[in-house]
Amino acid sequence: MKSRYLFLPAIAAVLFAAASVTVAQPATSAAKPQGPATTGTVNVPTGKVAVIFSAAFQDQKQGIAKFGVLLTKLNGEFQKTQDELNQSAKSIQALQDEIKKMQESPSPDAKTIQSKVGQLDQLKKDYQRRGEDGQAAYQRRRQEIFGPLQEEVGKALDIYVKSRGITLVLDASQVEGILFASETIDITRAFISEYNSKNPVTASVTTPK
Repeated sequence: MKSRYLFLPAIAAVLFAAASVTVAQPATSAAKPQGPATTGTVNVPTGKVAVIFSAAFQDQKQGIAKFGVLLTKLNGEFQKTQDELNQSAKSIQALQDEIKKMQESPSPDAKTIQSKVGQLDQLKKDYQRRGEDGQAAYQRRRQEIFGPLQEEVGKALDIYVKSRGITLVLDASQVEGILFASETIDITRAFISEYNSKNPVTASVTTPK
């Protein structure tokens, strides 16, 4: 039996502020993807078709435990870069406020204002460049770290469904139009529970160098 499973791209959590800056704001952490409701008894479908919500794998509390551990390590590697970008954003905002105050003064100094505007433009350019470089580095590192886990989870899911006679799995997190799936065919919680029990998080979980 040939099978195909679709997964969401491995978690993106730290998003560097690399867009053009008008009024710079400190970078904020991205919202976590939301999975399906997880209350009640876990069910395993008796038919040949099942539905899974792969976005739920990334849930920090009820998802695949290894995802959370690796995400924490990944974000830790880039925390210094993120902090530097946040500080740069604050500096840009402070300079913008200073320029505005100078422009609104009773006797604005055009020469000084022009000099400040030049400094602001350079700060914005540096901020955007560093943000783009940081984002690119983060994406590369993310693929290095989560690639092996994605493959591991895919193989585990393949074994899981074959052992239960399931011939088709629809990923409701990626297939448009699936708004609801009965608990009788939703294998998300059951698979996550089994995967976590067979692949416990230990101190040996490391990120690729």
